[in-house]
Amino acid sequence: MHKSLTAAIADGVRAPIGIKVALQSWLGVPISLQDGAFWREWSGTHSFIGKQVTVDKALQLSTVWSCVRLISETLATLPLGFYQRRENGSRIDATGHNLYSLLHRQPNGDMTAVVFWEVVVASMLLWGNAYIEINRSGSTVIALQFLHPARMIVRRLFDGSYEYRYRDAATSRERVLSENNLMHIPAFSTDGRLGLSPIVYGANVMGTAIETDKASAETFRDSTRASGIVTMDAIFKPTQRDEIRAHVKKVSAEGGVYVLEKGAGFEKLGFDPVSAELLASRSWNVEEMCRWYRVDPSMIGHGGKDSNWGTGLEQKMIWFLTFTLRHWCVRIEQAVHKSLLTPVERQTYFAAFNLEGLLRADSASRAAFYSIMVNNGIMTSDEVRALENLAPMGGNAAVLRVQSAMVAIDDMNKGSNAAQGASDALKAWLGIESVSAGAPAKEQ
Repeated sequence: MHKSLTAAIADGVRAPIGIKVALQSWLGVPISLQDGAFWREWSGTHSFIGKQVTVDKALQLSTVWSCVRLISETLATLPLGFYQRRENGSRIDATGHNLYSLLHRQPNGDMTAVVFWEVVVASMLLWGNAYIEINRSGSTVIALQFLHPARMIVRRLFDGSYEYRYRDAATSRERVLSENNLMHIPAFSTDGRLGLSPIVYGANVMGTAIETDKASAETFRDSTRASGIVTMDAIFKPTQRDEIRAHVKKVSAEGGVYVLEKGAGFEKLGFDPVSAELLASRSWNVEEMCRWYRVDPSMIGHGGKDSNWGTGLEQKMIWFLTFTLRHWCVRIEQAVHKSLLTPVERQTYFAAFNLEGLLRADSASRAAFYSIMVNNGIMTSDEVRALENLAPMGGNAAVLRVQSAMVAIDDMNKGSNAAQGASDALKAWLGIESVSAGAPAKEQ
């Protein structure tokens, strides 16, 4: 039977080989005292109230869970296209490039594109960094492998470069990764190299929320232990007290009428969570944690007095897209450009999320968007059909069109000259004298 961790450490302290070998024997894997990732995960980050906050504990908070899921799942389901830029400035799908399938469909043999980008964004939201190993065959990228941030150690060397050491989960072996074979996407950063973890910097807020949830659960649990108080004007023996308790417990569980003697009275205990300010504290914690992820509380089901439907929700969706999703999209797009493309390919190839993919769930908004784009000559009918996975019609459907109701004031007579000429020709054929545009009228 394995020893407890406390016993293993105690034995290691007493033994000449020390604590390191004791931990190795207990865990079955070599753990260095300089292994920062292991000890960070083990000890977590302490808040002002002394609460230990780790990623796993933070995810047990419904607010953190919902914010991370909202951002990562929404972005992962947006189409990530890979394009080639033409000389005229237009773009086409670079379906012939090997990165098109990797980014758009399946980055590796174990994950689909949705799952892959979901864990990448979740890593940035929780650990502040996302690490992706680039597998190549020669100079061609053939796979993108997700690396768990908790098992990555980043060190800056004396020459200013960075060394990435990763501990494999299967073999427990540590290997050094070259920067050329790694795509590192940092979240918000103060040095431009390593991202900052919201869990670490938000430990005080999240630690307080954990303690509030704990206090709330304990309060509700304690409040149900005694359903009421029985008051009497006599002193009972222990056996009599037990009989009264049994009677009250039975009536409380099964229903019925309390039968009490000797002027006894029963007073029911009540619990008011509002007076204890637990509900207000929990509501405030939700709003505080939402600030760390720049998510409106209504987006994760935290209702308020403001409107959560109609135009109010529509404006919040625009806010979410502009101030929350967009900068995560740009981070990934630029990381692809920096790490996966050669200097020559960067001149013509690029990756971009299709943010209009959010309109797929709203047919009315999608139809209005298409109508504006077609009527103003920005898109053709065939381009709209392609977005709806419909076959192109060809002919006039591939021609740009505009609404002609509004023309320049100086061009108003140009359109009427042809009509006036046709009118004069018709009147001449009928023998009716007419006045041509611009010609002086004959005197009577």
